[in-house]
Amino acid sequence: MTQPGSQTEARRPGRLRRGIRAGGWWSLTAFVLVVIVFLAWANTVRVADRAAADQVFANPNVTVTDTPNSVILAPTDDAGDIGLVFIPGARVDPYAYLYKLAGTVEDTGATVVIAKPVLNLAILDQRPLSTFTDAVPDVSTWFVGGHSIGGVRACMLADDSKVDGLVLFGSYCATSPKRTDLRALSLSGSTDGLSTPEQIADRADLLPSDTRFVELEGVNHARFGDYGVENGDGVATAPTDAVAAEITNELSEFLLETTP
Repeated sequence: MTQPGSQTEARRPGRLRRGIRAGGWWSLTAFVLVVIVFLAWANTVRVADRAAADQVFANPNVTVTDTPNSVILAPTDDAGDIGLVFIPGARVDPYAYLYKLAGTVEDTGATVVIAKPVLNLAILDQRPLSTFTDAVPDVSTWFVGGHSIGGVRACMLADDSKVDGLVLFGSYCATSPKRTDLRALSLSGSTDGLSTPEQIADRADLLPSDTRFVELEGVNHARFGDYGVENGDGVATAPTDAVAAEITNELSEFLLETTP
């Protein structure tokens, strides 16, 4: 004889399985949506200012070469043996740094390899430095640098034995490089609202003791490149041409004085 309620009890395991199955599908759907949103966000790049980039393309003294892993900025003639691997800030177009780095290429004969980070986020890019240096095999003296989160990644790559120096634009190290023979240049902006002067000062002890710190007056976070504005940043009062000239002077001197 069927006991009262036995049919209800028999149906419960089936309902439970269907509930678990439905919950699993909802979790999977939510995960997929999160991944899609993240990928869409990561691939929404802050585009380079066309006018600034065009000045570099029109400059007969430098060449711009696009590769799968980087954008290479090199002197047209008499390339030297100095190279700089430069890592962009989060979701910033590598071409946004052409104008700020072209002057150093002209002055020093250095070759600048501007990385294309994985998913446009340097902190997720675990590729070795050789991914970028192999593109310019004639360079024998390498520096590594970056802007914003790209600078944080540059600090991680600075322990590579082939690196002679570290260059930071509006950035700082999350942990101290292990190299004791490393020299460094830190360029910061007085109106930077994202890597503030206070943050730069608080983390200065993570860099070598002889690091050259230079605060550029009227420069905000985005002014280290040419890609518009960023939320939370301060207001730049220095024009981009003047900032490019200051960067050229400081970076050129640093690259040449640290080269044997």
